[in-house]
Amino acid sequence: MPGAMANYAYTLFDTALGRCGLAWGPAGLRAVSFAHDDEAATIAALRRRAPDAAEAPPTAEMARLIGDITALFEGEKRELSYTALDMDGVNAFDLSVLALTKAIGPGDLKTYGELARALGDVGQSRRVGQALGRNPFPIVVPCHRVVAADGAMTGFSAPGGAALKRRLLKIEGALEPELFDGF
Repeated sequence: MPGAMANYAYTLFDTALGRCGLAWGPAGLRAVSFAHDDEAATIAALRRRAPDAAEAPPTAEMARLIGDITALFEGEKRELSYTALDMDGVNAFDLSVLALTKAIGPGDLKTYGELARALGDVGQSRRVGQALGRNPFPIVVPCHRVVAADGAMTGFSAPGGAALKRRLLKIEGALEPELFDGF
């Protein structure tokens, strides 16, 4: 029931990219946060979508997701699309963008324009980018797989920005690793 208070939980977990977090509730994953400068900022990012979230051990599904995210950040290819997503509060346009983005497989790239065209209007490219900037499920809904028309690593608002986006794409095989990448 939209607007009703839900019981959300969150957990933080260590990865090769820092201490990340997940928030979830009865309808599934509510939010993902990449590592911020401190734990309080990571928790605050999760609570933007799950205001009443309390720290708790992960459910079996969240533990599986944590394991897969951790492995992905260590350089292993992993698919995360199995995760149930709690889309409550996400507007209709963003839902459409997230659905298209979730369908982009590991190692593949799309442009903002391609997503906008799939939604019926290539002129909506900027709006697509804004929707991806609001993505509550980064890495699970792989907004890092969306690039500018010229291949530029634009529009990645997670901590680490374009450098993180490039690293994730290299792990997944969408970009060739460089000599000093370390994975």
